Amino acid sequence: MTTENEWLADRFEEHRDHLRGVAYRMLGSLAEADDAVQNAWIRFSGADAGQVENIGGWLTTIVARVCLNMLRSRNVRREELGGLPDPLVSAESELQPEDEAVLADSVGLALLVVLDSLTPSERLAFVLHDVFQLPFDEIAPMVERSPAAARQLASRARRRVRAANLRRPDRDLARQRQVVDAFFAAARNGDFDSLIAVLDPDVVLRSDFGARRPVAPVIRGATAVLGQALIGGAIPDTRLHPVLVNGGAGVIVTRRGRPFTVMGFTVAGGKIVEIDAWAEPERVRRITAGVVTP
Repeated sequence: MTTENEWLADRFEEHRDHLRGVAYRMLGSLAEADDAVQNAWIRFSGADAGQVENIGGWLTTIVARVCLNMLRSRNVRREELGGLPDPLVSAESELQPEDEAVLADSVGLALLVVLDSLTPSERLAFVLHDVFQLPFDEIAPMVERSPAAARQLASRARRRVRAANLRRPDRDLARQRQVVDAFFAAARNGDFDSLIAVLDPDVVLRSDFGARRPVAPVIRGATAVLGQALIGGAIPDTRLHPVLVNGGAGVIVTRRGRPFTVMGFTVAGGKIVEIDAWAEPERVRRITAGVVTP
């Protein structure tokens, strides 16, 4: 016989992956997303869920409110700190169902960076309406606005996303991997012409070295990125391990057997248009934990 607690746990697990996807888009942090989902479980387990007609919608509302409070409690936005959102790193052959849920609707790093520039209310309205199709009548109470005002929040956010002119990645993962492999081969060989051939003229490089290091500027343009690639290619004792970073081709760079850097690539039109790199040791250790590398 199923107890009430078991029934609640089963209902919650049915929605966990969806809730984690909502929280990840809202927060850009896997650890915070898991905290938000856990907070929702605590509230759900103590509520009279039998009186709730739409459990999925109710849980989505709870997670969204928790995330909104977490965003509002941040002293400054991540974009002002210069940091990158957490990447979702997985082995190419071992993408888990829960990760697929988080990555649904092509949640690229570039989009998360743009979302970090929004106000908490704008972000909630955009994520819930444009990504998860919640009506503004349901979003309005969460941001303490009218439905019309909630619509305006999402509209402002949408303009910011469109203005960013995000490039849609090539869908062929094998082709992405070929381009990334060519990039590293050229960097290690100091092959200027081959590097230029795989870099989009307007390529963007973003790096995150953690709070203890000065904020690294965003580097734009093939020539500037090429210089950084040649420097990186000269670092001794490093190995490259192919992984997926938010569903696209990426690598874990190890040095003397330890994770050193995580790099994610956006490949569009057969060229690299964006590179994201995480190099803070503790963060690299955390985001690569459990990832099997060849």
